[in-house]
Amino acid sequence: MSIDNRLKAVLDGLAKAHQEGTTAGGSAVLAEAIAAYPFDEREGELLSGGIPRGHKALTTATSKLVKAGWITKGRGGWKITEEGLAASAAFPDGASLAAAIASGTSVPPLPAEAKARKPRAAATAAQPSDRPAEAPKVAAAAASAPPVVTEAAPEAAPAPAEVPAQEAAPSFPQPDAVALAGNFATALGASDWQPEVEQVQMRLDPSDQLWKLEVELPAGSYAYKAAINRSWDENYGAFGQRDGANHEIHHAGGAVRFQYDHRTKDVSVY
Repeated sequence: MSIDNRLKAVLDGLAKAHQEGTTAGGSAVLAEAIAAYPFDEREGELLSGGIPRGHKALTTATSKLVKAGWITKGRGGWKITEEGLAASAAFPDGASLAAAIASGTSVPPLPAEAKARKPRAAATAAQPSDRPAEAPKVAAAAASAPPVVTEAAPEAAPAPAEVPAQEAAPSFPQPDAVALAGNFATALGASDWQPEVEQVQMRLDPSDQLWKLEVELPAGSYAYKAAINRSWDENYGAFGQRDGANHEIHHAGGAVRFQYDHRTKDVSVY
């Protein structure tokens, strides 16, 4: 089944991110899986929330990976566990992965060569540090020709003055307010699902044009949407879909940081 293949692609995508030393966002991993195994006509149908049927099915199916202990979802994004890495290597396709989940098959130990990939990546990353060693030679050569260096200095001065002009580019058009309205507002001393309350209002960071909100929440599962200008008239759910399905987070408790990007209409959790 395509959904089993997409689930395998999600696991493999997180394994790849782990090997590269990066953290993958849930939306990006799901998008890659869907691109690899596109929706059929029925899966592409939009549900009442404005989200494709296949999107909802895949999002729901990823809970199987969480229950199996192969991935985690939280404020740092989606991450694969060591057992998940072993499962990614052990099960070559969606059918074998689905069968293992259904039967509770234990995962064979992670191959030694799979564990060795990360050190190789670190060694490669260290190589660029050798290049600056040649810089003193260039500087020494320049120092041996005082007349050239003296005349070049005035020409280099105007370059830094142009940098501020690039940073002063117009910002992306933003709404007046963005709120994360959901079922966690009571933990903040407000009413749930009310986009006008102050406790769930995000703050725009001019440096990266992202709306941000950091709160302390008890352990639990939460649902929410991004509501624009303190109203439900314009709101965005999972995958940045307008009037889409709720975002969901399974939180272990403690500080959680949300970021909303009005360019993609999506929310990330860190």
